Amino acid sequence: MTSTLQYLAVCKRFQVPGVEAQPVASPPPMMPVPSPHWLLTVHAEDIRTRIGEMKARVTSIFGSILKMDSTKKVTKKLAGAAARTAAWATNVGNEHGQVLMSVLTAHEGDGLLPMAAGLMRRYSEAGVPPPKLLYVDRDCCSGTGRSRAAAMFHEWEELVVRLDVWHLMRRFAVGVTTDSHQLYGLFMAKLSACIFEWDAADVARLREAVQAEMEEKQGIVGLSEEQLNSKLTTKLLARHCRRRTRGAEETEELVHQLLEAFRDVTDTMGVPLLDNERMDVIWNNQRQHLRCIQDPPGLQLYAKTGQLTKGGVVLPVYRCARGSTSLESFHLHLNHFIPGKCIDLYCVCVCVFLSCVCCGPSTTCFLCFTGTSANAENFQAYLLEGLVRWNEDRAAAVDQAEQVLRCYSGHLQHNLNQLSQQLLNRKLVEDYTKPGEYTGELIGVEYLYSQQCKELREDIGRDPDTPDGTPDDESDWEDEGFAEAVHLGTEESDPTIVPLSVDPHRSLLSIRAAAEAGAPPLSEDAPSDPLLPSTATATSGGDDDDGGGGDVNVRTVKI
Repeated sequence: MTSTLQYLAVCKRFQVPGVEAQPVASPPPMMPVPSPHWLLTVHAEDIRTRIGEMKARVTSIFGSILKMDSTKKVTKKLAGAAARTAAWATNVGNEHGQVLMSVLTAHEGDGLLPMAAGLMRRYSEAGVPPPKLLYVDRDCCSGTGRSRAAAMFHEWEELVVRLDVWHLMRRFAVGVTTDSHQLYGLFMAKLSACIFEWDAADVARLREAVQAEMEEKQGIVGLSEEQLNSKLTTKLLARHCRRRTRGAEETEELVHQLLEAFRDVTDTMGVPLLDNERMDVIWNNQRQHLRCIQDPPGLQLYAKTGQLTKGGVVLPVYRCARGSTSLESFHLHLNHFIPGKCIDLYCVCVCVFLSCVCCGPSTTCFLCFTGTSANAENFQAYLLEGLVRWNEDRAAAVDQAEQVLRCYSGHLQHNLNQLSQQLLNRKLVEDYTKPGEYTGELIGVEYLYSQQCKELREDIGRDPDTPDGTPDDESDWEDEGFAEAVHLGTEESDPTIVPLSVDPHRSLLSIRAAAEAGAPPLSEDAPSDPLLPSTATATSGGDDDDGGGGDVNVRTVKI
């Protein structure tokens, strides 16, 4: 339509008053616009020409602190002959948020042994020291001998296995009658405070900076410690303050007091918060895991990534390697690596061949698709492309570098840097994930097919119009309802972080007295931050089979 309008507008310029008008020819026929399905398939073919390079990039990632977690959502996007053959997508990440391996499996447990063997061989052949710590969502301990997770990586004898705190908290959430209960947010916030404590020196320095800034910019003086604490949002605390676990004995005592304080407590409608019978069973089963969530002694979990000045006070900026929060963030993006039905055809063309006009040149450029499914070959291509981009962006974020020129093709980066070194005596782009030799590890759908004694054929150069197992009728493409596309930042928000106002050492029994007196269960003056669990829903992917019972709302409140 735009081309036709331009054509007619040019013809109108020749219409001069008083001069006999020349007949105007009809607009020429326009070239048909390729379908979204065709564009995506061509893009997948382009990825397959770089398949070896991308595999080498994925298998060149290492880390000293690993996290392993599984999700089910993305397996629903596998279509064609491989549909409904995968049950889990298991991912292994490092302390920088990069992903070392992503595999599809028909089952967990022993089905992950080849993946573990490949990772151990990768470290051994590269001469990289083995990781020191592994966070898991299950199999963290054993009554006799080593845990199943530790036995899986048997060559790493000094590997310490820890349970992710958020997964433990979700197990307690199963004992709540409903997550919409008025006291639910308070209970989960108190539970987190029973596990963690803030570093006193870091908090004091942050208070000093906030107070100095308020005095300088707003002229506010004489604030009490409690008033200053209300100004310390969870985002500020997570960025400038470190936390540590309290120890198994202290945590057990505090959690026991917490459960007793909330026992038989009801809201204003008389609905109890806890299912006491169920919670007693959960507490008896989970108290043995309190030692599995403690920070390993002597292991540094925080890395200083920079510093900033606030109110004349220099504040360090920390990145925490504890838990599997980075993998939970990766799982949200993983769903969008597999594109499908498009929202806007123009945006599809720009996204596939250049860079996304909506999202920018990042790993989330596929957010312009409300994807549904892809056959095994295309699924593998999209997954590898997404992994490479994700790892490159995470590495760049660690170095805090901003590049004007960005490309994820290693061949293009190498040629550009080679010429720029000769002509300009400097590199124009930085390659953060320098690929080594491909280790031969099976990735994604390849791993799934190996469990089924099949081989994934990467048919490069195949006719893009050949059916690939996805619906030809676009009306059959249904949105799976992944609503995270509105805002997916690169910074992970830890759902276990709560404000300083949530203090487990305050009288927990006062909760029952306040509830019986009809006092409001939630405070309206809690710190507000739309990206953190102080006021927003923090989801952790309720598809994990760890007894979590689905997504959990964490609303931290001031008491």
